[in-house]
Amino acid sequence: MERNLELVGKSSEDVRSSTRLRLKPLRKPKTSHKQKKKKATKVHEKMPKKPPTAFFFFLEDFRKLYQEENPEVKSMREIGKTCGEKWKTMTYEEKVKYYDIATEKREEFHRAMTEYTKRVESGEFDESETESDFSE
Repeated sequence: MERNLELVGKSSEDVRSSTRLRLKPLRKPKTSHKQKKKKATKVHEKMPKKPPTAFFFFLEDFRKLYQEENPEVKSMREIGKTCGEKWKTMTYEEKVKYYDIATEKREEFHRAMTEYTKRVESGEFDESETESDFSE
């Protein structure tokens, strides 16, 4: 009879461990994160955007050719997949064209970024300038 009681009744340690599994972790409120993000974007609206990599320049060319050859394929996933496979099989000599374009764009970005940082340091970008250019 004592054996049956042991099997039916749970120990206090079993009860504690089972309640631990059901507790959900506390989460931070999401509203404060959105407010911070909006403030940051207003300050950096005129900051130059990073240039695409050589692969993205190849992707532009490849996408046009692939869609002309395979008009029935509409899925960007399928196009991206085949583009990635093609990029992996290409030799360095074939990729040089795209690396050159990417290098030129990166140099333009660095020039624009140095000009932007100079303007920010000199205080040229005020809150009045970060508003829309279409306010005229």
